[in-house]
Amino acid sequence: MQMTIAKPVAFEGVGLHTGAPVRMVLHPAPSDHGIVFRRTDITDRNPRIAAIWDRVTPSKLCTLIENEDGVSVSTIEHIMAALVGAGVHNTLIEIDGPEVPILDGSSAEFVAGIQAAGLRALSGALRAIRVLKPVEVREGEAVARLEPAASLVIDFSIDFADAAIGKQEKRLNMANGAFVRELMDSRTFCRQADVDFMRANGLALGGTYENAVVVDGDKVLSPGGLRHADEPVRHKMLDALGDLALAGAPILGRYVGARAGHAMTNRLLRALFADPEAWEWETCSPAQAYSLPGAGVCRAAGLAAR
Repeated sequence: MQMTIAKPVAFEGVGLHTGAPVRMVLHPAPSDHGIVFRRTDITDRNPRIAAIWDRVTPSKLCTLIENEDGVSVSTIEHIMAALVGAGVHNTLIEIDGPEVPILDGSSAEFVAGIQAAGLRALSGALRAIRVLKPVEVREGEAVARLEPAASLVIDFSIDFADAAIGKQEKRLNMANGAFVRELMDSRTFCRQADVDFMRANGLALGGTYENAVVVDGDKVLSPGGLRHADEPVRHKMLDALGDLALAGAPILGRYVGARAGHAMTNRLLRALFADPEAWEWETCSPAQAYSLPGAGVCRAAGLAAR
């Protein structure tokens, strides 16, 4: 069945790019509500924005959704990954600013809050999107592809000149709580030169060495170093899961990303839904539902993963 959170849960922090303080509250929602943001600071226009693929608009370095009245919320990828990774299908997210709080740069604090609130089963049957044939988008050396698979598998590779990152690749079947065990605590990352450039252009104003992994050549500048030897590729997988959540339902298929980012994953979803022969709706059997990323995740397992 579809799931929502059992009670409201709040998060406070600053936006990664705006640097502005923000408070965000997740509320329970009924079956077929989906993930919807509501800007509580907007009173003169429609403040609600559905977290769905066709609401994504071009944005630098993050995923941004916008409604027909021009009301937007940005940097939603980490909370979206946390929701799908914790098994939440429906929630109303009230937020008093234009950007989701960055917290520690990963999804770990979001998952911990969701798990502390608990989940509640709803009456609506859970439907998934089954990928029927390969769909691919390319841009230079970057590739993003969806292809048929029994459950959601993410296969990602990156290649950076900085020796602190270099070439990394990882593949995970996202069933059985893999997101909580393997990915949720991996932080966003960037090069020191990128930080300097972004700040000169009014971006990353809320970024610190504590909420991002910053590298410079072969050095990791963030205190404590990496949480995982391959933390950067794990974070790219976290981002991909969050961006795939904008399909509006769980995906049964394999995602392959090579040097791909937020915009490319959204282009891939648009290509998928533009081809009616590439996908179909499928009502999940209990066995299929158990293979989804958030199925079987418990609070103890999540806290242990941290």
